[in-house]
Amino acid sequence: MVVSLRDTDWDGVRLHVVTGKGGTGKTTVAAALALALASHGKPVLLMEVEDRQGIAQLFDVPPLPYEERRVAVAPASNGHPGGDLFALAVDTESALIEYLEMFYNLRQAGRALTRLGVFDFATTIAPGLGDVLLTGKAAEAVRRKSGGSPVYGAVVLDAPPTGRIGRFLNVSSEVSGLAKVGPIRNHADTVQRVFRSPQTVVHFVTLLEEMPVQETLDGIADLKEVGQGGIQPGAIIVNMVRKCLDLSAKDPVTHPRELEKLMAGLKAAGLAEDGELAADLAAELADEARTQRTQAGQRRLLDAAGQPCYELPLVTEGIDLAALYRLAESLREQGAA
Repeated sequence: MVVSLRDTDWDGVRLHVVTGKGGTGKTTVAAALALALASHGKPVLLMEVEDRQGIAQLFDVPPLPYEERRVAVAPASNGHPGGDLFALAVDTESALIEYLEMFYNLRQAGRALTRLGVFDFATTIAPGLGDVLLTGKAAEAVRRKSGGSPVYGAVVLDAPPTGRIGRFLNVSSEVSGLAKVGPIRNHADTVQRVFRSPQTVVHFVTLLEEMPVQETLDGIADLKEVGQGGIQPGAIIVNMVRKCLDLSAKDPVTHPRELEKLMAGLKAAGLAEDGELAADLAAELADEARTQRTQAGQRRLLDAAGQPCYELPLVTEGIDLAALYRLAESLREQGAA
């Protein structure tokens, strides 16, 4: 595990995009990161774009509308009072209506187009349009100011899974076949400038398992290729890390002396000297040893990627606000926020 000696590894970053293979706890990590960032006293916006209402479930609030709502207050940290955490669930239809109102004063027309199914037709023939609208909302939140200062200290985007992240963020290429000039193209270019600037990074959430690790490594490589150096990979966040047992390097199933030690330990603990019980325990310990060796190998692969790497513990009692606070504190201590 890499522990930062600085307050944060991401000075100057204001848009944190979080991706990961399904089942790795991507939304939980995004929420914990948002709380960690808000602990510095400034408001933070947590956004989701997959229409799953995952944020509402995590914070035990009603389903989020297309409206920024406060869902929590970050704990105080280093003398800073905790900042407010706002959340927003973005869907493409609402984003289109807002876009038409902002640039054309056509909110009612947008609603009519939705009722007529025109939007579904448009996104079918031009799939990149939906991603332009979704990423555009994140870019707008980053750029928004009040009194000359940014409204949000940071924006955390709970993005699509790793397999789709390159295309999702590659706004310029996706829109090139849709519009060469005009407002849509100008909007896409503005979004591109935000996502390809030093103020944006993409964090990858993974488990110490072969498939999510490989997807993480492929995602980092694809991001560098698609972004041509413009879209920056951020941290690798290893989620659900279990405490490792201090196991012998020797397999107790195949080494009789190790089995004898185990039986002696059972006897010393007041248990009957049961060879069958010892053999069963030895098999479980051997399986645990093999798992630890596999995880160590996956960890080495992640370290070789050259990105900052953080670890979050497995939370066995379920994720609630208290657990999110603990995860946020862990990320902050490791330099993620």
